[in-house]
Amino acid sequence: MNIAPNSYSRTRKRLLAAVASVAVAGAIGVGALTSGTGPVLADAVRVEAPQVPSFADVVERVSPAVVSVKVKAKIQPTADDGSDDQDGLDNLPNNPQLRRFFKEFRGFGDQGGQNDEGHRRFGHRDRNNGQPRPVAQGSGFFISEDGYLVTNNHVVEEGTAFTVVTNDGKELDAKLVGTDPRTDLAVLKVDGGGKFTYVDFADDSKVRVGDWVVAVGNPFGLGGTVTAGIVSARGRDIGAGPYDDFLQIDASVNRGNSGGPTFNLNGQVVGINTAIFSPSGGSVGIAFDIPASTARQVVGDLMKNGAVQRGWLGVEIQPVTSDIAESLGLKSNNGALVSSAQDDGPGKKAGITAGDVITQVDGKDVASPKELARLIGAYSPGKPVDVTVWRDGKSQTVKVDLGKLPASDKQASNDQQQQPAAPAKPDTLADLGLTVTKSENGKGLVVTDVDPDSDAADRGIQPGDIITAVNSTEVNGTEDVTKAMTEAVKSGRKAVLMQITRDDNNRFVALPVAKG
Repeated sequence: MNIAPNSYSRTRKRLLAAVASVAVAGAIGVGALTSGTGPVLADAVRVEAPQVPSFADVVERVSPAVVSVKVKAKIQPTADDGSDDQDGLDNLPNNPQLRRFFKEFRGFGDQGGQNDEGHRRFGHRDRNNGQPRPVAQGSGFFISEDGYLVTNNHVVEEGTAFTVVTNDGKELDAKLVGTDPRTDLAVLKVDGGGKFTYVDFADDSKVRVGDWVVAVGNPFGLGGTVTAGIVSARGRDIGAGPYDDFLQIDASVNRGNSGGPTFNLNGQVVGINTAIFSPSGGSVGIAFDIPASTARQVVGDLMKNGAVQRGWLGVEIQPVTSDIAESLGLKSNNGALVSSAQDDGPGKKAGITAGDVITQVDGKDVASPKELARLIGAYSPGKPVDVTVWRDGKSQTVKVDLGKLPASDKQASNDQQQQPAAPAKPDTLADLGLTVTKSENGKGLVVTDVDPDSDAADRGIQPGDIITAVNSTEVNGTEDVTKAMTEAVKSGRKAVLMQITRDDNNRFVALPVAKG
């Protein structure tokens, strides 16, 4: 068929226009072009993602059991000199970092939203004529229908009057039942007010790192607040006390959360907020909880007796390092090394002596000195226990009738105070890098000089230290040390264990011995 030039041009234009229309229709999602029909837009983006578990059901059930604790006291005016004594840190070493560390741990929950100036308001601002006034504010939770509730000792320790504010805003007076400063726990009792919603403690032995947790409390005095996170670690030792065994969580915990509960997804209390670590004083995701197992035992004693009575072994202990384990022929560094046994303690009466390594209590393995303290503290005074010790290269079992833990920890003392004897002729223990002389009473060797490049210096031995024994054998001269080193080499050991006395305190140091 022949097409005239002008007709061809018109036909080509029509075809191009049709193609363009089809392309536009495809771009805007129109299946067919219909005269007078507008474009239809695509649906909004929607993603079918897995549903994240909600904490709402847990929070709804447990929140009525969580309360705010307000504390008042009659406080005598004191000079506001800004000293650390007002923070209860006067007995700590003069170390600014250590003092700041403990301020953050032990002071974060007791001042609500107060700033640093408010924290020191116990001084010259007192104008209330001796009337009780607010000194602390924290959190707590009911553990019984009749009004027993748990909080922190550091929240209530300065108080003489206590008010509990429930989740629905009711204010109820409470009385202090008992406190336990060693674990930072306290129990209050609300009389009247009907029946209370309460919660129970979880079995924290089943808590795993990575489990979800929910913290409920009263941060900065704001009222009931919920934060969520996970268990970050178990068994944390923060240097707060002899029974440290904290859960670490990353749920946001701030001032005022002290004494508040941390729940698992079953609504059970896995821990009690007691401390945070923060350079700024606010939450940085590092909070520490008293585990439920500790709280259950302590709270039970406080409700029953108003105080906690713990067993007492009466020994001073130190960790077993790898070098010490090697020097004693132990296969591992588990256990607690007895540095001294107190004269009036049940341990010494039962035959436990310095140099023993306590490895078990009633068949339970002792991993560290902290664990030994927790195990012994869990028993009642007067309880007979079997203590397994490593002595002279073998295990022995000693039966001990535990005593009652004194109100303040007693320090072991030596019968005779030993002083360096200047006139005595110095001698050397060249292999150990030590210069020594006999003590004035002839018992032990006084260190007069330490080679700064020696293993002895690396392990902290100083001039003035007294070497009283090596491998459990008394030392009266350098020949005793040399003999002990020779016997250690013959038995295949790589180190000897020296008992050192400094400032009337005993400790043990393992020093390597040369072979050949």
